[in-house]
Order: sequence, then C-alpha cells, then structure tokens
Amino acid sequence: MHQNIKFVSAQEAVKVIKTGDRIHIHSVACAPQKLIEAMCERGRNREFKNVKIQHLHTEGPAPYASKEFEGIFQLQSFFVGHNVRQDTQEGYADYIPVFLHETQRLIREGYTKVNVAMVQVSPIDKHGYVSLGTSVDATLAAVQTADTVIGVINPNMPRAFGDAMIRANCIDIFCEDNSPLIEAHFTDPDPIEAAIGRNVAALIDDGATLQMGIGAIPNAVLSQLGNHKNIGIHTEMFADGILPLVENGVVNGAMKGIDVGKMTSTFLMGSKKLYDFVDDNPGVIMKDVRYTNDINVICRNPKVTAINSAIQVDLTGQVCSDSIGTKHYSGVGGQIDFIRGASMSPGGKPIIAMPSVTQKGMSKIAPTLHVGAGVVTTRSNMHWLVTEFGAVNLYGKSLQERAKLIISIAHPDHRESLDKAAFERFGPHFHFVV
Repeated sequence: MHQNIKFVSAQEAVKVIKTGDRIHIHSVACAPQKLIEAMCERGRNREFKNVKIQHLHTEGPAPYASKEFEGIFQLQSFFVGHNVRQDTQEGYADYIPVFLHETQRLIREGYTKVNVAMVQVSPIDKHGYVSLGTSVDATLAAVQTADTVIGVINPNMPRAFGDAMIRANCIDIFCEDNSPLIEAHFTDPDPIEAAIGRNVAALIDDGATLQMGIGAIPNAVLSQLGNHKNIGIHTEMFADGILPLVENGVVNGAMKGIDVGKMTSTFLMGSKKLYDFVDDNPGVIMKDVRYTNDINVICRNPKVTAINSAIQVDLTGQVCSDSIGTKHYSGVGGQIDFIRGASMSPGGKPIIAMPSVTQKGMSKIAPTLHVGAGVVTTRSNMHWLVTEFGAVNLYGKSLQERAKLIISIAHPDHRESLDKAAFERFGPHFHFVV
C-alpha cells in the first residue's frame, strides 16, 4: 500500500488552496507545521485571498492569524489558544462560540463547510489504515466532508485506536515529515495549586470517572489520587499527569458504565512519554468529539467527576471561563458538556476549581462579573466550587445561601468587601442567612 502512494512536497500540496476556500487545520500537537509554512508562503506571494481557516487549539506557530495576512487569511477558531490570543483580541483573528461537542456538527452540517482539510497522520499499516493520532476531535468530521484532504505522514505520530483509525484512501494528497511532535510540558503545582488539588481530590470517590482539563490544577489533583481505586477516564483530553496512576493501577476503568477498562478521550497534549503511551495502546480509545462530549454518553458512566477552571465567578455562581471582560481569552470548550454530563451521572460531581485570586492579587470571586464577561456555566448549572480555601456545593442553594458559601472560600483579604457587596445586593436579611 505504502509503495503505491505518490508523495509531493508541501509546496505542491497546498496549491489546491484557492481564493474563498475554508481550511481546517488538525488540532493541538497534530497541526501540520510543514503545510502551514507552505500555505503562508503562498499567502505572502498573494496567490489567493479571503481564505478562512478554522481549528481548535493548535500547538506551534500560527502566523496566518497575524496582521500580516489581513485580507489573505481570516482565522475563525473554535478555541482561542495562546498562539492566536493576541491576534484575536486585536481583531485580526476571530472566534466562533460553540460547545465543543458541536464543533463537528458545524462541519458535518455545512455551517463551516470545509474545502481543504490539512492533517498529520501515522504511517500506513498493512491493512491500509492511518491514524489521526493524538487528536480526533472535530478533525475527523473535516476529513469525512472536505473537498480535498492533505495528509502528512509522520512516523512520530502515535498509532492511536478508536475513531482515530481512518483508511488511507480518505486522503487525496500525501506529504512526508519526520519532525517530532510538539510537546507540552507542565510545571509542578505551586502551594496554592497543591491546596486546590487536595480539596478537589477529597471530593473524588473510588470508582469515579474523571474528566479534567489541562495545567497545574488537574496535575495537582491527579497527584493526590495515589490511594484511590478503580478510577475511570472519560474526558475530552488528558496529559502526562494521568500516567503514574495508570502505572500503579489506580486508573483501570473497571467501574465505568461504557468503554469499560478503556481510557476515552478526543485529544491529548503532553510530552513524548504521553505520545509513546498512546501508540498501539488498545487501552486508549480516541473518539470523535460528538461521542466524548455528548451529555447522554458521559452520564452513562457512574460518579462522573468533571473538573474545570474559571476566570471569574460571581456571588450567585455565574462562571466566566472564556473572556476577561470583553477580551477573549480561551473558549467555551467542553466545560458545559461535562458540567451537564456529570450532573446527570449517578453520583456525579461537576466541579469548578480555581485560585481565589489572580497573580496580581485581585479576587477571582466578584460581586458581579466584569462588563462583557462571558457566562459559560450558568448559575443554574453550578454545583461544586473549589478554591485553596475549601469546597462548597451550591446546588439547591438560594442566591443568598450561595453568596455566603462562596464568600467563605474567597481569599480572606477580600471577604469583607464581598460581604459588604452581598449586603448591599440582598439587604439586611443577608447577615442572618445560615
């Protein structure tokens, strides 16, 4: 099969891109850097214009989002990552608000019809399959519906199972690249993050199914689970922090309601050790995001414990996770998918975990959200809120009860001012709420 494939250069491959096209770029570590570079070179030569680009988060450079390519490329991302954040905030790039589970629907139903999908895949196996590796997410939908698919075969791409496995004949144009996948390394938790990790870990039961995001707080949580039993994974993504728990048998998926014994995810981000772990591992299934983030799928697992973060929370439990005021910072992502899925799971616990203050000492718990802040998790979706000062369950609590509980885990330096704001909002009765 491999011998019959005709490989072309990246420069030759991107010649299919024409004015007015919409391009889908493979996500996270799978972003095909050679094709991106070649596409941008054509853009600099003004060989086309008004080309729309879409993707979830990508690692590596994203030059097409910059001012340089105004009128040539227009990025409309499904998530605002660090590599496109400034360009998006300045208006040169744009963002499509969408629940993560619906990103594939936008593609499949033609709302963001893809002309060219650019992906990076594992080498062709003896059965004629390649793997989308560490990112399936909405990229599978792009591969299935695009007019043209350009596939970069890279021996460093893990051969992941599940929906990641696609027939090589789904790809129209082949290129080659031997570059290592971009790695993401995470620092050890600081004392505040470690305290949050302990508070969250105390809420996780044996037999729970975990979903968590990325970064220091999820890693801090995972580091506290060494004595837990029969933990399962059904998540949109995982990183290196999970590996020690797999090695010592804490994560075995034995109590999951579906995909028993398997770790279920839609994309991964981490080190080469993580990528090697996934390679040819039948214990990991990489699934379409319409499966991993489907509320009705998530809740079939018991004790789903969903751990997500926030930029700001108000005194009634409204959660802003995607913007700082009007400045877009990230995206809706899968937070609500898993908050809802966990709330419907038997024994489930939806958790928002965050430090009580910003790096500049400003309280992340506020009387009201900043003007322009996006409400990702509504107050009616809210259950557990965790800071380094404790954990409170807001579900079934009145507005005044919620305010009391939320203030109790705010930073001590800010509790008096928050209490005063609550008193002004709710009236003198507030101080008698138990």
